[in-house]
Amino acid sequence: MPDLSCVYELLSFIPLDCLQWRFMQQAFLAVLLLAPMASVLGVEVINFRMAFFSDAIGHSAFTGVALGLLLAVPPRLSMPLFGLLVGLGIVAVRRRSALSSDTVIGIAFSAVVAFGLAVISRAGGTARDMQRFLYGDILTITEGELAFLLILFVVLVVFQIFGYNKLLLVALNPVMARALNVCVPLWQYMFAGLLALVVMFSVWAVGVLLVTALLIVPAATARNVASSAGGMFWWALLVGTSSAIAGLILSAQEWMNTSSGATIILVACGWFAISFLLTGKHRRCI
Repeated sequence: MPDLSCVYELLSFIPLDCLQWRFMQQAFLAVLLLAPMASVLGVEVINFRMAFFSDAIGHSAFTGVALGLLLAVPPRLSMPLFGLLVGLGIVAVRRRSALSSDTVIGIAFSAVVAFGLAVISRAGGTARDMQRFLYGDILTITEGELAFLLILFVVLVVFQIFGYNKLLLVALNPVMARALNVCVPLWQYMFAGLLALVVMFSVWAVGVLLVTALLIVPAATARNVASSAGGMFWWALLVGTSSAIAGLILSAQEWMNTSSGATIILVACGWFAISFLLTGKHRRCI
């Protein structure tokens, strides 16, 4: 596990009372890692029209947590593993079925939510423990989870460097991608797996109810203001990361005292409203 004491010491020099506490410093580092990942993948989710897919993965957190509590497995472990299994399973069924993507995702969405509710109803004592996953609580993240987030961040950066153009080609024209020797199934499975893991970690930050918003809102804001695919990428990073930092800090203020996840999404929605007001009328007239 990396030694983060130097990072914590640097954060303590920021003139904000809330960042003098270790749990807030850990939460700050977590959103610095998580928000850029969610923002980048959100751009691809919009481009690939996979918002419903991310929603299905997010709601599978219910079942992952419930199974973990029922089987005495730490929910922080069972949730990402189950989400990864669901994500890869959706891609596998979609590739082997004549059904549309929305239909396959809708069936998976219904199945995982129903299964999760069945498990919860059977083990009634788990309902109270699952509330924090419903609303999210980034303030409880541990150093071990931060280390995993750092590894996931590095993996995603490498994946984007080598795979961004290939993914874009696969999304636009899979037939041409195959003609250019792009292994379409491999890139689809890798993207789905990484997206599932990022969504599961995002549930810790903003909860099941708002996890899709963490992906979609920064990307939608970027689409409003960007004039190119590259511009959309960097605008999404700016909006997502600034929203996460501002939302976390605002939620810790005594005059605010709100849920960190909800505040992060509200700041992101404020970004979207500004971008819409600045560009919406002009684009409608064109």
